[in-house]
Amino acid sequence: MASFEKHADKNWEYRIKYKNPLTGKFREKSKRGFATKTEARRAAEDMERSIDDGNETNKDITLDFYLKDWLQTWKLPPKVRKNTYDLHKNNINNHIIPYYKKLKLVELTPKKHQNFLDSLSANNYSKRTIEIVHGTMYSAMDRATIENKIQRNPCVGIIITAQKESKNKEKLEYIDSENIPLFLRHAYEYNPLLWLFFKFLLDSGSRKGEAAALQWSDINLEEGLININKTLDFSAKANDKLFGDTKTFKSKRVITIRKSLIKDLSLHKTFQEQNKLALTDIYKHDLDLVFCRKDGNFLPKSTLFNALERILKRANLPQIPIHALRDSHAVLLLEAGASLEYVQRRLGHRDYSTTANIYSHVSKKIERDTLEKYEDHMDDILK
Repeated sequence: MASFEKHADKNWEYRIKYKNPLTGKFREKSKRGFATKTEARRAAEDMERSIDDGNETNKDITLDFYLKDWLQTWKLPPKVRKNTYDLHKNNINNHIIPYYKKLKLVELTPKKHQNFLDSLSANNYSKRTIEIVHGTMYSAMDRATIENKIQRNPCVGIIITAQKESKNKEKLEYIDSENIPLFLRHAYEYNPLLWLFFKFLLDSGSRKGEAAALQWSDINLEEGLININKTLDFSAKANDKLFGDTKTFKSKRVITIRKSLIKDLSLHKTFQEQNKLALTDIYKHDLDLVFCRKDGNFLPKSTLFNALERILKRANLPQIPIHALRDSHAVLLLEAGASLEYVQRRLGHRDYSTTANIYSHVSKKIERDTLEKYEDHMDDILK
């Protein structure tokens, strides 16, 4: 509610105290120089309407405050997948807020956002990473326009560049087919359980989280079918938070596995049953995990990473990330004559273009090798 005061120069002033509904902070608006109290009252009424419409309170909102509020209001599961929430959260905390600091929401302009994205490029982030960060900002600012907190989305019309290509276009990392027996032999010598886990990745093309989340109810050993329908959250603090959605809807899939892997899993299940009998109530029966520690608990991510590094070192093979085992499976499929469409379905890529971007140069190499063999074969025939 406004208050009015007449000053010594006979001019009137209004004062309005209000609380910002978002920040919870008290603010005050005042203006003087009105010839009459009636003029001051009319001006105060206009200002109060502006405050009620959010035009004034929006000026107090910082970008970091709005982004955190947007994240909790619109991007918290189950409204979106946990993977999507984590992606936006990481973009906000690791990239956006450290750059903009305490910039006001209404002060964000297309030029400032362009400068931000250019700074990511200057720091050698891939184009794909920059696009993902930009996507978070675009979505948040789009919501801000809907809520009338800003007049237009400052992320529209931005040009994204990068000093290096995205990871999809970088050199693909995988284990050459002739080195796979060597890798698996050293993996078995290191730890039979981890040997089976890494062999499963090579044989199925699963992501590490998908394999780590597998439960025996997801496996039909008689028909050799694996139902991939969830992923493991290695950072979960409680068992009810352990299983999350797959990376995309397309990632949910049922795949077949080779007879030798069926046999390995069957033997592993028998061994696991012995652990259950020996440990009784100490064993985490409720998790029903395929790949787990002796007590049935999940395998820590650090265990998997450290094991892979040591196994590769023992085998005198180049160091590769664990995701490269999934890529190795795709390369093996292509070498065996599988189409990119089949690889897409088996790996659970969202669309064909993702598969093509990653593996097209591999398929072209295989095509060249095949054509050379064909040419040699025809030369022998036509001699």
